[in-house]
Amino acid sequence: MGTSRFVVCLTEPIHAEGVAVLTRAAAVRYAASHDEAGLAEALAEADGLILRMKGRVTESLLMRCPRLKVIARHGVGVDNVDVAAATRRRIPVCVTLGANTDAVAEHAFLLMLAVARRVVAVNAAVRRGAWEAHRETLYAGLHGRTLGIVGMGRVGTRVAELATAFGMRRLGHDPALSPEEIRRRGAEPVGLTALLQAADVVTLHAPLTRETRHLVNRETLALMKPGAILVNTSRGGLIDDGALAEALRAGRLAGAGIDVTEPEPPTPDNPLLPLEQVLITPHVAAHTEDSMRRMAITAAEQVLMALEGRRPTMAINPDIWET
Repeated sequence: MGTSRFVVCLTEPIHAEGVAVLTRAAAVRYAASHDEAGLAEALAEADGLILRMKGRVTESLLMRCPRLKVIARHGVGVDNVDVAAATRRRIPVCVTLGANTDAVAEHAFLLMLAVARRVVAVNAAVRRGAWEAHRETLYAGLHGRTLGIVGMGRVGTRVAELATAFGMRRLGHDPALSPEEIRRRGAEPVGLTALLQAADVVTLHAPLTRETRHLVNRETLALMKPGAILVNTSRGGLIDDGALAEALRAGRLAGAGIDVTEPEPPTPDNPLLPLEQVLITPHVAAHTEDSMRRMAITAAEQVLMALEGRRPTMAINPDIWET
């Protein structure tokens, strides 16, 4: 282990190879709790922070962390970081672009297929001895179906690429991109309404912002094709769970596959939990060995770049160097 010139706080454990990168130049500390008081205590003498899903970086927290010089998200979503407050304090906020793209895109297809083929119900029937229970069921397939991709960033683009192997027609919606760019990324650009009306499967790959919160609500669900499937591997706040539960109970949609909820874990009264048409995984889309290693190493490298006086390559607020 090299000389520890810096202190880096982790809110949760990361892959050992990421820790090894950090310990070449930093002492690693772990937050004992994830409320603001616990994080403030852990960050009191920290130069850098690697943040996973637990804990929020608020302006009031940053005011209590005078030594903090860099924040790295173990992932790409920054809905748990007040980026504007960090920018005002000239603290770069870094993400791990591309590190989990393949894993999340693959998980989206896992959910599509599992819901379409009713894998959970069929497996449960076999285990209780009801081999014939689903033998006459006719399942939905993906080949020749229309896939609506909401958000054509790295994951959405990879989903579009994978969809070609299934022979799916691909529609894409992303207000941040030009129609030409969406085409270049492998989908036909359409408005959100047209996408919802045409898609047999809708998959969400948009960030959670004030504009996208409850993007899937009673009004947008009413636009979806009867029998469609909804998939969400982005953020739980994109969906109004009550509205989705109503649509599923009414038989408008065939099912939903979600890897994210709001809050996490879901509360016992979440209306989606009792519905057998819903497959829920516990925010593990990115949890492959390769993905977790890449995210940890990339986050560690970004933190050390900043602490050693170099400009991090994946900072999402680069204007701190321009003012």
